[in-house]
Amino acid sequence: MKMHGSKALGENQKLSKIGDWTDPSLTIDFEARFDDKSGHRCHQSVERSESDHEGRRRLADKVKRRLAQNREAARKSRLRKKAYVQQLESSRLKLAQLERDLDRAKQQGLYTGSTLNSNLAFDGTVNSRITAFELEYAHWLEEQQRQICILQNALKANISDAELQILVDGVLNHCYNLFHMKANVAKVDVFYLMSGSWRTSVERLFLWIGGFRPSELLNVVVPLLDPLTDQQKADINKLRRSSQQAEDALSEGLEKLHQALAQIVCADGLHGEVHSSLIASAIEKLEALEGFVNQADHLREHAIQLMCRILTPRQAARGLLALGEYFKRLRALSFLWAARPRDPT
Repeated sequence: MKMHGSKALGENQKLSKIGDWTDPSLTIDFEARFDDKSGHRCHQSVERSESDHEGRRRLADKVKRRLAQNREAARKSRLRKKAYVQQLESSRLKLAQLERDLDRAKQQGLYTGSTLNSNLAFDGTVNSRITAFELEYAHWLEEQQRQICILQNALKANISDAELQILVDGVLNHCYNLFHMKANVAKVDVFYLMSGSWRTSVERLFLWIGGFRPSELLNVVVPLLDPLTDQQKADINKLRRSSQQAEDALSEGLEKLHQALAQIVCADGLHGEVHSSLIASAIEKLEALEGFVNQADHLREHAIQLMCRILTPRQAARGLLALGEYFKRLRALSFLWAARPRDPT
């Protein structure tokens, strides 16, 4: 019995010693490390989940942007197509209107003489670009008359100078459009432009290199603009002199071109066939005519611009009205001349 108690006491002492090795801090540290590892794995799992979600969100945003871009491109394409169709329809309607205007102008005697014949090439075909220019010019005349009427009513209404200047600029831009139209047709047939076939018979009487002389128009308009200040009179006289000098220079250059062309044509004594080198030289001289027409139109445009800068808006409006009335009377005189009674014999 005593031995049995001693044995039990020894086992208790062993357990006590084992208990001494089980330090609570070690247990806590182990648990903490386990918790850290478990938390780290959870944190990594959360990060991967968030990263995957961010990637899917970016991909979705990219797809949305691409779809939006495609929709916008399709919308712009539809708008361009719609605008193109509208432009074609507008051009068709404009061409039909111009054809009606030309028919009406022919009936009134606007296009008489050789105008229609001038559109024919040597093979009898119609030059479509010249025909288009004549249609466009008929429309230009109507638009000019409309703007002149608006300007006239504005002067009667005594509107402000700022409002009047806007109308003046509109009439000037309309005049500049004609110069642009002429430059385009000069590339097609400069002889047609210089002959004045697109103008009425009386207008052709005053023709100078495909248009009017700037100095002559100043002589027509300026007397109707009184009262002018001394400075305005001096500036207009200076403009008139410079215009005359430029006109003389162009006329002299054109005369020299005529002489050079005549010498080339007669270089072989008018015997036998014309040498190809002479033909090439003559063609080169004729091509210079386009430059003369463009320079003359530039001089006309420059003279109108400077005249309107010298004048006040009200004076400029009166001057443009005078120009419009001047050409209107020339055209009316052409109509009367064409419709005059003629001796049948």
